[in-house]
Amino acid sequence: MLKNWTNIFVYHIKNNKFFTALNILGLSIGIAGLIFAILYWNDEHSYDQWNPEKDKIFIAMNDFGGGNIWTTNSPIPGRMLNATTSYLDKYCYFRVNYTTETIQYNGKIELVDKIFSAERSFFSFFPFEFIQGNAKTAFSDRNSMVLSKETAARIFKNENPMGKQVKYADRIFVVRGVYKMPEKSSVMPSVITPVVEEELEQNKDNWGFSYGLMLKLKKPIDTTAVIQKLDKIFLEDNYKKQAKAEGLSIEQFIKQYGDPIKSRLLPLSKARLRQGNYAFPEQNANLQFLKIVMGLSILILILSVVNYINMATANAVKRAKEVGVRKIVGATKSQIVTQFVFETTLITLFSVLLAMVIVELSLPFYNAFLNKDLMLIGNQFYFQLILIFFFVIIVSGVFPAVYIANFETLKVLKGNFSRSKNGVWIRNGMLVLQFSIATLFIIGSFIVHKQVNYMISKDLGFDGAQVMDIAFRPVKDKIQYERYKTIKQELSKIKGVEAVSTGVFSIGSNLNSWQGLHYKSNKEVITQQLGLDFGQLNLLGIKIVKGRDLSSKLATDSITSALLNETAAKTLMVKDPINKEITFGGQKYKVVGIVKDFHYIGMEYNVAPMIFFHIKSVSWMENYLQFITVKISPDGMPETIASIEKFWKTKVDQEYPFEYGFVDKNFARTYKKYQDQRNLFALLNVVVILIAVFGLFALASFSMERRLREIAIRKTLGAETNILLKELSKQYVLFCVIGFLIGIVPAYLLMQKWLENFASRIDIPFLPFLVAFVSLLFLTLTIVLAKAYQVTKVNVLKYLKYE
Repeated sequence: MLKNWTNIFVYHIKNNKFFTALNILGLSIGIAGLIFAILYWNDEHSYDQWNPEKDKIFIAMNDFGGGNIWTTNSPIPGRMLNATTSYLDKYCYFRVNYTTETIQYNGKIELVDKIFSAERSFFSFFPFEFIQGNAKTAFSDRNSMVLSKETAARIFKNENPMGKQVKYADRIFVVRGVYKMPEKSSVMPSVITPVVEEELEQNKDNWGFSYGLMLKLKKPIDTTAVIQKLDKIFLEDNYKKQAKAEGLSIEQFIKQYGDPIKSRLLPLSKARLRQGNYAFPEQNANLQFLKIVMGLSILILILSVVNYINMATANAVKRAKEVGVRKIVGATKSQIVTQFVFETTLITLFSVLLAMVIVELSLPFYNAFLNKDLMLIGNQFYFQLILIFFFVIIVSGVFPAVYIANFETLKVLKGNFSRSKNGVWIRNGMLVLQFSIATLFIIGSFIVHKQVNYMISKDLGFDGAQVMDIAFRPVKDKIQYERYKTIKQELSKIKGVEAVSTGVFSIGSNLNSWQGLHYKSNKEVITQQLGLDFGQLNLLGIKIVKGRDLSSKLATDSITSALLNETAAKTLMVKDPINKEITFGGQKYKVVGIVKDFHYIGMEYNVAPMIFFHIKSVSWMENYLQFITVKISPDGMPETIASIEKFWKTKVDQEYPFEYGFVDKNFARTYKKYQDQRNLFALLNVVVILIAVFGLFALASFSMERRLREIAIRKTLGAETNILLKELSKQYVLFCVIGFLIGIVPAYLLMQKWLENFASRIDIPFLPFLVAFVSLLFLTLTIVLAKAYQVTKVNVLKYLKYE
């Protein structure tokens, strides 16, 4: 029986080579798209799954209200929680960012990135596999260091690193362990040290939120009790003490400064996919992009399956007599259904194999696009591929098979078999669905393109062209600000250098520092603090809209003067904020100017309240400079940069490489993920239109070829070609219009939802809808009229000679 079915299948392929090829190509494209999405989905969901403690580990976060959630913590609550509750097994503070630094051994210097620092309990939370040494002895003291296998090979080559001394951050460390880097982890460091413990000890009474905090609970169900305890610690040991110090009752203090911060616990297993601030140095997943990729890939597969069903049911009429004969000789409906499902299984098998070839050939480009290293391996992936295989067979095979098996035998064998009205309606309905999906993609692609271009061209409030941010590494026992002043004088002498300044921030980076600002009895507002040197705002092209800039000629401007941006000024709720005294971080400042709002980070965020003051007005800032900002002339830029690099390597830092970035390019990275979405939409748009063209062409071909006798009769009766073309194409134009009208509703709603991610956004224009309609109508008419014109050239005698 299988041999007979196979022979029939091969026979029909030979007689329908072109349409079989379209079927296989359409399905393979749809399956390949879903395979790409599944590989991406699996990769992002695999982070930390290797960790046996993942269900007990939680990240402590702080909710400031208004959707403002921080993943950083004070050094105080972890220690107090450990001393006052029985629910906690262990806690671990860590630095939330990696550092890049040089490590010296035997006179050789290696620049190492992804250096991580955490308390000595770290390996209880992330039990990395040790190749040398072990987790218990790895951090026997604060001068201990553990290395990844790759880093150890770089620094020590073939030597045994255990017990070796290296110089890092102007200190001597001893290597006490080598671990194997985990493949998918929220923390994937090259080097780990416990030096953060010294900072925690120095700041043990400081409520500043600067460190990540992991908690390992004895039982995962105790999260509510731990949150309540953290909230109580913050209320009793922070809010009430501050209220007492200011002579206020706790009720008065809350009225002035707002509600106390509320704690939250984020499970480690969900940390990677959380949107917003991320607790760990590794970047979090772009969950929205992940969902878009998966959703669009499923739509494309549906489109491919719809194509297959359309062509299968349209082709069924050609096989009506075959079905009738098989029924006469005793075939049951179930046998006929099984035969056609068998044929669909073979088509799907060929499609899956072709899809795998497409994915394998395209995977390097896909990996480059996502900055991933995805591979076609893994039991989970193979299981999902089998599910896709059976899903396509069931959806695209069973319905056409049942439809064909229900042909009426007598009508078929009498030769007066006509199309089932139900079959026609189903095919037409699916064609409308194709037009709707194509409408969604065209409109979506156009709107994403417009929004990304809007972000690229929008006035950001600063001018980062020809402005360099040069990495400024600290030196032990030397104050950064004093070093900067000397460097500034020398840099200013270099030809092509127009201005030099610095600040405790870098536009487009994740460098953030926030405290509470309030005026008189107004409610405290969490405000971003940006310490800077004189001239920094002017260098960046940031305008003063009212008042004046900070000046080196006024001694108070480096002590008690401050600037507010327009957003922060509005929080004072006064008509003229100039010369008003405000309180920020417990210190008094006089407002001397208002800075025009500018975008500091991505444009999906509103401009935050900002306060600007001189670096020397806050003592800790003098030693916290990470960049020196240099504006250079556009003329002779390569020569100027080369001169700066030469000076830097000879006079500033001979060990650390000269690293710099341009401010405008740094900021451009903040919306790169949306540029990726734009490019993805454009690519998938082409794929969708291609599949829709396949389906429309095949369906139109089948439909018109069945009307060849009707066309011959019409031509005999004198019908003109243009009349025939109009008659043959009008139903497809109608389906195009109906599909478009259906598609614009979900397209509008989905794109409106997508645009809600942006504080600065376009309004959805009418043009994308017009472009979608004109594009679909043009494609429909081009394909249908081309095929219609071909069939109007039919040989009349060929179809009427037996009438």
